[in-house]
Amino acid sequence: MTTLHEELLRRNNFHTSSTRSREAISGIGWHEPTPSELSLAAVRTLSVVVPAYNVSYCLPAVLDALEGQHHRLGFEVIVVDDASTDTTAAIAARHPVVTTVLRLPERAGGATARNLGTALARGQTVLYLDADMVLPPHVITDITARATDTTVLVGFRHNLPYDLHQGGRGVLAEHPQLGADHRVVWRPPVGRPLLYTGVTLTERLDGRPLDHTHDFVDLGYGQRYVDWDLPRMVVTCLVAVPRAAVLNVGGFDPEFGRIGWGMEDTYLGACLIASGLLVIPLRQVVGFHLDPPDAEQQWQRKLATWPGTLARYWDLMRRPAPTGRTYSFIAEVSELLRTCEVLRPH
Repeated sequence: MTTLHEELLRRNNFHTSSTRSREAISGIGWHEPTPSELSLAAVRTLSVVVPAYNVSYCLPAVLDALEGQHHRLGFEVIVVDDASTDTTAAIAARHPVVTTVLRLPERAGGATARNLGTALARGQTVLYLDADMVLPPHVITDITARATDTTVLVGFRHNLPYDLHQGGRGVLAEHPQLGADHRVVWRPPVGRPLLYTGVTLTERLDGRPLDHTHDFVDLGYGQRYVDWDLPRMVVTCLVAVPRAAVLNVGGFDPEFGRIGWGMEDTYLGACLIASGLLVIPLRQVVGFHLDPPDAEQQWQRKLATWPGTLARYWDLMRRPAPTGRTYSFIAEVSELLRTCEVLRPH
């Protein structure tokens, strides 16, 4: 029996030929913002899936930014409310850019919310977008012009404390900075175990994961950059994947949401890589991540559950790589869909 971990050791991430061929076809650089009139952007359909929980402080700005995309063709926006206790669901239900709104009867976590959105999605490509991520207007076209059936397209985030954005209105007057993402500029702590691997650094490190791994190429075959590996570069705050590939591996593992926070996106990344997909960054795809007013308290609550979700991840890595799960995934999610409130029909 080949485990998921062993399967990753067999997979390269040599995506250079893919990016260069797409540059030759489109006439623009892989990392350049994409003109809205580029015909290549019309090749694939796109669904944006937004899991949402108590984000009324920023959701209007996030949805406004989606409405303001320069993309000439339609794309659907599916918001799955994870039993919020604020006005999140109502905000989504009345926003004109949103095509579908579901509300879970009780909180289940981001993995389950994303699975529901994926099951409903009609696009060939699914863009997973956190409900606190504001996108510059070129991003949807950047993604649709580069998406394929065999690639995971990774975007980045520029975190903004609440006192700097106050709900996110007008933040796109500034340009989010690529270097604000930890996968790009990384200065890990010294003298205490790192979260993912448990490695303890004895000297300060001025890390540059994106540059030093040549846009993740060097992370193939299970290689690491200190505390980073290829699956961990797949972060669902802003990542685009082929829907069929997500269905094939069974979607997100909902157990992560029951345990706490984190790792469901890393596990999905591992499954997609094991099935042969390449993970490719888009340096121009950077959004503003809008902190809540109580960001520090929320972060501490999330970190408290990290050991449990990390243990779940490594347990799954010792099991066979999932494949052929499309029908079982649809059956399971369809059962859950019947329990949801539909605030705006699909």
